[in-house]
Amino acid sequence: MENFIVSARKYRPQNFSTVVGQAHITTTLKNAIRNHQLAHAFLFCGPRGVGKTTCARILAKTINCENLQPDGEACNECHSCKSFNEGSSFNIHELDAASNNSVDDIRTLVEQVRFAPQAGKYKIYIIDEVHMLSSSAFNAFLKTLEEPPSYAIFILATTEKHKILPTILSRCQIFDFKRITIQDTVDHLQEICRKESIEAETDALHLVAQKTDGCMRDSLSTLDKIVSFTAGHLTYQNTLEHLNILDYDYYFRVMDHVLTQDVAAALLLFDEVLQKGFEGDNFLGGWAEFLRNLLLCKEEKAMHLVEVSGNLKDRYKQLAGKVSPAYLISALNLLNETEINYRLARNKRLHVEMALIKLCFLQQAVTLVSDDNTGEVAKKKLVPDGSAPQKLRAPAAQPVTAKSITEKPATASTIQQEVPAAAPVVKAEQSVPVQSPIHQAAPVQTVPAPAPTPKPTPAPVPTAAAAAPATGSAGGGKLTGLAAMKEALAAKQQTTVAQETKPLTAGAIEVYWEEFIDRYRQANKMTVVSNLQLAQLKILAADEIGIVSRNIVQFRFMEEEKLIISEFFKQKFNNPAIILTLQLDESQQTQDIGPAPLSSREQFQQMSEQYPLVKELKDRLNMELDF
Repeated sequence: MENFIVSARKYRPQNFSTVVGQAHITTTLKNAIRNHQLAHAFLFCGPRGVGKTTCARILAKTINCENLQPDGEACNECHSCKSFNEGSSFNIHELDAASNNSVDDIRTLVEQVRFAPQAGKYKIYIIDEVHMLSSSAFNAFLKTLEEPPSYAIFILATTEKHKILPTILSRCQIFDFKRITIQDTVDHLQEICRKESIEAETDALHLVAQKTDGCMRDSLSTLDKIVSFTAGHLTYQNTLEHLNILDYDYYFRVMDHVLTQDVAAALLLFDEVLQKGFEGDNFLGGWAEFLRNLLLCKEEKAMHLVEVSGNLKDRYKQLAGKVSPAYLISALNLLNETEINYRLARNKRLHVEMALIKLCFLQQAVTLVSDDNTGEVAKKKLVPDGSAPQKLRAPAAQPVTAKSITEKPATASTIQQEVPAAAPVVKAEQSVPVQSPIHQAAPVQTVPAPAPTPKPTPAPVPTAAAAAPATGSAGGGKLTGLAAMKEALAAKQQTTVAQETKPLTAGAIEVYWEEFIDRYRQANKMTVVSNLQLAQLKILAADEIGIVSRNIVQFRFMEEEKLIISEFFKQKFNNPAIILTLQLDESQQTQDIGPAPLSSREQFQQMSEQYPLVKELKDRLNMELDF
């Protein structure tokens, strides 16, 4: 029976041009040989199976070649090259540092260095896995490595560069080998299949290259196994079966179920994966990589990072067009957390199934919270009656978003002018010393609230306490401080009213309104600008401005922004008594635009009624929804 030679040995590169994926190193070494600029010590470091020892042997053979080629390659015909190929060269010595790592082994090597080569120009010493040497062996090797004889060259190879002493690193010329790309591996495997008359599908070779993760030796070993398993005919399906890899088709199918919110079908598909013998973490890892490829396919310039075959890349691009980037990022984050906590989970199957259920409804949650066109962004503002903050929202049917309008925070002056009767709250534990120059009781002027229908609220402080004189009697200290603060607030309001106010004129209103619109124009919020420009402003009374809206949608928008507009005109005309009145031009209503848009809370309630699992999921996860 003919002796079989594995592909990793049979097709081991014999010259620099046949080394796969390390052109940056082979080019440097060939130029150094041609220019006679060889260092006395080299360090080859990088992952396993990428060609470190192979390049060391090719370099050793090329250095002693008697008929060096113009391109820096060995001739493979001279006596030195033939003796090397036959393994009988006396000028090349290999030492496995993993099994010869003691001081005595290094001392023996140092003794051999003293003798010059009998034939050839150089004696080359290749020390593989050099990081396995002990500290004492390294120290014994230092002096010889730093000042070797002119005919001695050392080539060290290691997979763990960080374990080598810095004193050794400083004496070597370091070459970092990189992982071999998937495409380079596939091309090399196709060349070998052509030479061996093996029928192999490109997708099958892609699977082999992805499984071996940039290690050419593992790729060739895997190819030999699959060739024996398939009798020389490699297909995508039998390669999947042999390598025990989850087919990408599973992830495409589960993605379809997730996007259609078919929880039952997604769980049944996961059960099918488990029945094939795969663990849950394998499923999570493969799905995370699948979503990562989908996210990369959203950008044309990042497509080259998706290392799959051409047919599969087209399927990725087609599916990526149906999913938003926000969903993919949220899903990746969820899968990452699930994979991290997988080992801690007691019921691992349920742990993965919960992630599947969440992902089924994640698309709906992302659309509800951060949709690009009708996003609901809640902002807190003080209402005119001084009650608890309420949240403003943009109706779902309008293109205007609450985020683009309610970015201006309520200032102290706004609160003082809008809520003149609200007294500050003083805790019982705090002492508020107020030194006010006003000792007489000043009458408090009330300013009408800007809202047309203010909500009645109980007075926070009794009238008797507000009118109490500022005396220092026992038990009345806190009331005295409160009364002084009310007097200071009333005096400030009197000063504001006493300042010169500007009269309301149509020209001034038009100029200030254009200035108000220009704020949003500079912020590039053109949707808000268009809504504000459609409004018509007119003077209704001495201190009353009316805004006439053309339709109900614009009218509702003006209702939400009434406080901001009112405050703007009060500041511009220096008149806190200005009242803003909203009107709807009934003559412009030509057609009914339909029911009022639902709020965020109403949308969630309607969704919960339609999909009971959403509410059940919220209750089980103790989720707090910000309406």
